[in-house]
Amino acid sequence: MDSYEIPPRTPYTFDRVVRILFTVCTVIALVFLLDSLKGVLLPFLVACLIAYMLEPVVRWNMKWTGLETRFVPVALTLFETFALLAVFCIVFIPYLISETAEMTVIIKRYATTQIQIPYISSSIHEFLRENIDVNEISKLLSQDEWMSLIRKAVSSSWTFLSSGLALVLGVLSWLIVILYVIFIMLDYERIMLSFKQLVPLRHRKRTFQVASDIKNAMNRYFRGQFVIASIVGILFSIGFVIIGLPMGVVLGLFIGMLNMVPYLQLISLPITAILCIVCTASSGVDFWVIFWESMAVYVIVQCIQDLYLTPKIMGKAMGLNPAIILLSLSIWGSLLGFMGLIIALPMTTLLISYYDTYVVKRTLN
Repeated sequence: MDSYEIPPRTPYTFDRVVRILFTVCTVIALVFLLDSLKGVLLPFLVACLIAYMLEPVVRWNMKWTGLETRFVPVALTLFETFALLAVFCIVFIPYLISETAEMTVIIKRYATTQIQIPYISSSIHEFLRENIDVNEISKLLSQDEWMSLIRKAVSSSWTFLSSGLALVLGVLSWLIVILYVIFIMLDYERIMLSFKQLVPLRHRKRTFQVASDIKNAMNRYFRGQFVIASIVGILFSIGFVIIGLPMGVVLGLFIGMLNMVPYLQLISLPITAILCIVCTASSGVDFWVIFWESMAVYVIVQCIQDLYLTPKIMGKAMGLNPAIILLSLSIWGSLLGFMGLIIALPMTTLLISYYDTYVVKRTLN
């Protein structure tokens, strides 16, 4: 069995206290600096994340083409990525438009239909009708409203473009993301080597140990969990389409997105139950039949995820606890917004690894 050796506690000398205070002040100053520069750093961090996610595909293309240089594999990877996104949009957007139009009709029918579901109080329907603006939801889901929003966005964009440069600079900053991605992907290996060479020789052993912890956590979370969440979203969508649940594909993909934090998909259960009620009112399907069919989809997909996908993709090492993941996303997101969500897991892993290595000084036997 693994055991930890905990060395004697180091006394708190004046020099050590000063170093601790200096470290804390440095961390606080760094957080404020990131908050001040997040508008500039966000495109770069997004590009780094995209390049990191696509790196396995680049390596696969290098192996497939037999090329040692990265230019052609990177070009192939970008082409494959854009082609996949284009196919997804071509297939998904028409389906989404038809589903929202159908959902508009279903919601209006539910608002005017009195239904009785065994073992469920009618007060629940009254609560839903009183607290959910059905007309507003129907309006938002209608195709005419979508076209109106697009026209307003385009109109306001041209008006703003003619009156200032802020939007132009904002658009350019996100166009720079594409350039960042290309440059980072082309020199990915050289950039990683440069970071390693920046570390002084006497600190490399412990620094590389901390970096290894971060790399393992990043591989498990960003790459492994992204693949799992994508597959889970597709499986949920297929299951909901088979049982005939309204907005099944949209709900399935939404559950897959929630699955980026393990087990967070459970918060989608109330939404699924409401869709089952709406489906019952509109089509006359027995509520308990479609509800338990939906629960069966949850159970089957969860079993596939826990028994096959997670062990196969993530391996035995499961990484951070889901509660720690959710807490770190909440804290860093509150501090730095969207940029905080990107750096939440690396920074949390860095802090934990730093605490284990330098503060507690645990060594594994």
